[in-house]
Amino acid sequence: MSETFGGRSFVVGFYALIVALTGVVGAVLGAVGPRDLTAVKLLGLVELPPTPLGLAVYGVVTVGLALGVPLALVVLVSEMADAERPDENP
Repeated sequence: MSETFGGRSFVVGFYALIVALTGVVGAVLGAVGPRDLTAVKLLGLVELPPTPLGLAVYGVVTVGLALGVPLALVVLVSEMADAERPDENP
């Protein structure tokens, strides 16, 4: 694997792909899903209708936060650990 698409950029790209796929699946479910779907509450605050846009937004935000917050914490801890370690150039 090349240096340009390895490590952090791969993980962030994979994260973006998963979040985008979640939005697509939400839109498809809203478009062709059962007609008796009820509204969903985004983070318990905002009620979204069971439309393609509403379900796509719900999926992107919930999965984006559920995966993005731990990912951001890992990046933060990784940067802190790299900053504490002396430069190890061979």
